[in-house]
Amino acid sequence: MQIRLGLALVVLTVAASLLAPLLTAHDPSAQTLALRLEGPSAAHLLGLDELERDVWSRLLAGARISLLVGLVVVGVSATIGLVVGAVAGYVGGAIDEVISRVIDILLAFPGILLAIALVAVLGPSLTNVVLALTAIGWVGYARLVRGQVLKARELEFVQAARALGAGPARLLARHIVPTAIPALVVQATLGMAGAILAEAALSFLGLGVQPPTPSWGTMINGGRVHLIDAPHLTVFPGIAIALLVLGFNFLGDGLRDRLDPRRLEARR
Repeated sequence: MQIRLGLALVVLTVAASLLAPLLTAHDPSAQTLALRLEGPSAAHLLGLDELERDVWSRLLAGARISLLVGLVVVGVSATIGLVVGAVAGYVGGAIDEVISRVIDILLAFPGILLAIALVAVLGPSLTNVVLALTAIGWVGYARLVRGQVLKARELEFVQAARALGAGPARLLARHIVPTAIPALVVQATLGMAGAILAEAALSFLGLGVQPPTPSWGTMINGGRVHLIDAPHLTVFPGIAIALLVLGFNFLGDGLRDRLDPRRLEARR
């Protein structure tokens, strides 16, 4: 049930963002001042903001930004983490020691604070948000993969392949790394939620997507001064973020149960 609910929330959000031109007739950037801060109505399902931009159309456009950031950050971070973690776990020795200490140092600091510092240095933009989140995002994947590789390299079928003459590259690609993929998929699914939430936080602080490009974080930031007279400006983007993050978390938890036989057996 959990995995189905999570998948439904994610699929609905993705579908709505892709079909945005069919779901709204309003330009998310079009603005006037005649009906500013108008609440939800038949003409504007979620109301208008302070510049009379349609909140529903901006919400759909913001979903694209959130999903794009999540996919890019998780994809690049997981790839880097997979390579670094596999090398550290398989080679061991001084290389493993150096990589492990770097991972420990980066994990000692709150990730969002490091991201804020990096974006503050690089400058506020969507590209720099992705770079900052990727720079700190690979660490968790590397640590996970390293642990999986350390266990897998001692398995009997890996030892047998090594005895038959398989080289390090073949052992990693064909026998060791595939054992880490299920855990990596679960981590990536949960990482999507973290990346989306981090992008919204950075945009809220003015360090992410810059106006007039719609972003859920900037929408909440713009609406916080109208909490009394126009609460719809913050309520709807907040609900959108909560539902999408909840969807990915449900999906990740469900996949963890499906892909881990020991957890499934324990639940039985």
